[in-house]
Amino acid sequence: MDTVRSPQKETGRNIAIGAGAVVLASATVLLARLDPASPSVERSTLFIDSVARGDIVRDVRAPGTLVSEQIRYITAQASARVERLASESGRNVAAGDLLLGLSNPDLQIQTMQAAQQVRQAQIDLLNLQTNLRSQILAQEAVLASMRTQLVNATQAARAADTLATRRLVSTFESNSTAAAADEMITRYRIEQERLELMKQAIDAQVSLQSSQVEQLKAIAVNQQDRLSSLQVRAPEAGVVQDLTLQLGQWVPEGTILARVVQPGKLKAVLRVPESQAKDIQIGQRALIDTRNGVVAGHVQRKDPSAQGGTVTIDVTLDGPLPDGAVPDLSVDGTVIIDNMNNVLHTGRPAFGAAGGTVSLFKLVDDGRAAVRVQVDLGRTAVNRVEVIRGLTVGDRVILSDMTSLARVGKVKIR
Repeated sequence: MDTVRSPQKETGRNIAIGAGAVVLASATVLLARLDPASPSVERSTLFIDSVARGDIVRDVRAPGTLVSEQIRYITAQASARVERLASESGRNVAAGDLLLGLSNPDLQIQTMQAAQQVRQAQIDLLNLQTNLRSQILAQEAVLASMRTQLVNATQAARAADTLATRRLVSTFESNSTAAAADEMITRYRIEQERLELMKQAIDAQVSLQSSQVEQLKAIAVNQQDRLSSLQVRAPEAGVVQDLTLQLGQWVPEGTILARVVQPGKLKAVLRVPESQAKDIQIGQRALIDTRNGVVAGHVQRKDPSAQGGTVTIDVTLDGPLPDGAVPDLSVDGTVIIDNMNNVLHTGRPAFGAAGGTVSLFKLVDDGRAAVRVQVDLGRTAVNRVEVIRGLTVGDRVILSDMTSLARVGKVKIR
């Protein structure tokens, strides 16, 4: 038979388990709705700067060296062997002072051969002039003889013509005498033209031979100059540099033997990174630090091409040189690009380009945290950058590289 069961009464234990489940579910929902915890960074690892308003100088800094404005390179005009060292690097010399003594026996032989060729060409010119003059004289003698024969033939023709009219000679003989006279006229005219052609040819032949003589003279002079250049002399007064040859050393033609520089006329040659050289213009002010003083100057020349990632800039020094300023001295140069007056500025961040928008962390909560803000940057100086939008005076921003936290909007600073 069926047994009637009475409902079970709720106990205190069951009520506690149900309440705990409800609390756990509510806590889970609340935790899911909370934002993730902000990461923290060490303050000692950050570079923090403040935003200020004022005047900043836009400039470009670059290393360089002092170079003489007037440099005379002395090159070997012929291959030779070093036989004498009459000077050395660093010595002051006057114009014409002997620096080196070189020798080349082959060049001496070539110089003598060139001089001999000139003398032979001069002899040939003289012989040509003599022979051509003799030919002219011989032709003039032929022409004189032909003139006599022409006169005789003309007179004979006239006489025969007179006798023919009186029937003292035959018509045939008269015609033959006239024909002989006409032949002599033609032959005389031909010999005259031949004499004129010979006179014209003599000028052309003499001119051609004369030009040959002049060419050989120029070659001989050049050879003599090359031979004389073996005695290497200073082209002007100055200081000798890069004279490092040794006795017995063979020097090929075209080798730089030494330099003569003017130590009192120096300029600075700066090597500016090509990314910064675009703003440099001729005439801009510059400051050259020789580590023993700063000299003012201005940009004189800008190389139109880049080499090795840098652009060469020549700076003319306007002020007096400090003590110890010598050629090839390493210097630091600063070219003044622009003066920015009353602008909002801060330090240059580790990332981001000028004239663009960057994401920076601005300090909040008395420096205990930083939030990400978008900042528009303008012109840049060496270590400062213009702020166009996104920050105000007094804001403190993190300039360190924070790319590892690119997806984080807020960080804690401990």
